[in-house]
Amino acid sequence: MARPREFDANAALDAAIGVFREHGFEGSSAAMLVDAMGIGRQSLYDTFGDKWQLYRSAMRRYGMGECAAHFEALRSGARAINGIEAMLRRVVDTADQPCLGMGSICEFGTSRPDLTDINASLARAMREAIAERVRDAQQEGDVAAGIEAGAMADFLIAAIAGIRIAGRGGADRATLTSLAELALRALR
Repeated sequence: MARPREFDANAALDAAIGVFREHGFEGSSAAMLVDAMGIGRQSLYDTFGDKWQLYRSAMRRYGMGECAAHFEALRSGARAINGIEAMLRRVVDTADQPCLGMGSICEFGTSRPDLTDINASLARAMREAIAERVRDAQQEGDVAAGIEAGAMADFLIAAIAGIRIAGRGGADRATLTSLAELALRALR
């Protein structure tokens, strides 16, 4: 009879996310992961599979959490434009922290179809949520009517990526805020 699991799998996965965020897939050893997760190597394999399966699970959990936080920001404020501003402010506030999603794209591009599927699914959800808020802001008169909402969502996602990379590269708060403000000006 197998022994019952004696650890919180979600807490262990969150710890793995921290390692992968900081070191990427290739830079994260099994020893680093089990140490951070507080579990034995066999428990890692029994619960999560191999390192690649753990990475994919971490990407899925991290990405869903990030999307949820972005969606919450987008829905905040009295007007749609306030939500878009809140989302960009959130990115500025966290830009000095490693982003597992950005890291996975930089590390693998589209070379791993199973990872690409995870990233593409999350990106579609983000794009749709942002485009919807852009359309709402257009109806409220805060965003230029001639802007195509999907294209603007793509632009804002690219701006978010740029802000995150600049933040990880050491850009100061004033620079990051300026980048977010420029992105907002493109909406007008």
